[in-house]
Amino acid sequence: MKIMNKTVVCAVLVFGLIGMSQTVHANIIQKNVPSISYVQFQSLDILDPYKPLTISGQLRMPSHDDELGAEQKMPAVLVLHGSAGVDTRGNLYIEALNDAGIATLEIDMWAARGLTGGTDRPDFPTLTVPDAFGALKYLSEIPNIDPERISIMGFSWGGVVTMLAASQSYVDIYGQGLKFAAHVAHYPVCWAYNALLPAPFPPPTAPIGLEFGNLTNPLLIQIGDLDDYDEGGEQCQSLIASLSEEDQAIASVNVYPNAYHAWDRLQPAITVFDPFSHLGAGGEVEIVPNPGKAFQSRRKAVRFIQESLGLGF
Repeated sequence: MKIMNKTVVCAVLVFGLIGMSQTVHANIIQKNVPSISYVQFQSLDILDPYKPLTISGQLRMPSHDDELGAEQKMPAVLVLHGSAGVDTRGNLYIEALNDAGIATLEIDMWAARGLTGGTDRPDFPTLTVPDAFGALKYLSEIPNIDPERISIMGFSWGGVVTMLAASQSYVDIYGQGLKFAAHVAHYPVCWAYNALLPAPFPPPTAPIGLEFGNLTNPLLIQIGDLDDYDEGGEQCQSLIASLSEEDQAIASVNVYPNAYHAWDRLQPAITVFDPFSHLGAGGEVEIVPNPGKAFQSRRKAVRFIQESLGLGF
């Protein structure tokens, strides 16, 4: 009986400790778990201004950290996909942003236009710039979100839109008194800005072309040294170096060694053709995942947004 009692006591202690560890683990998992909703808002269709587009997206609102207080408004990040459409890249960063207490809105720029992605995309990135500012307006009107702390992050095509959204000229046209607080552009085809685009690119169907500069708020560009659009990171570094001293003070470029275009797309490697690649000469683009670089760039992006918004971490 004594042996049985000791066994019972030990079992109680063991299962009690397991229960305690599970409870602690559950509390860690539950911190900032977001509520998820699917939302829509109106965006200007540059090709048909009298018929607005209805853009859909996924809104994720983290629970308030106890230290923030229930009444404090939270920051947010708009996430813009690449030519392929919404894929794994957005979610990789969204999870980390939500864990940091930052709301996210990832939108689909293709569905409202009846497009499927890849080569089935708009003729020029400027056509989708209004989507970014429409999303900014939508987010700014959500009571729990701070309209002064809304940032933007884009990948490839979405990175181009992010670069343009950082420029005062586009804010003047589409901002309606609003602007993004910080900008993260992943591999945004840096050769194409402030330049005469070579054939076969048509003139952009928009008030202005790929005009970049006179930045409104901090900008981070992330690119791989094996990127087939810019053929490395030098184009992005040269682009920033060509800006005013004021712009250079709030813009930075991270070049990741041994990283192809869309290294943070954690899916099987593919090869695509794009006329924008190879400095506008067109050709094949290798898209190869690099998990190590993906998590490194995610940390950098989240930290940049936190620092730009004055958030603790």
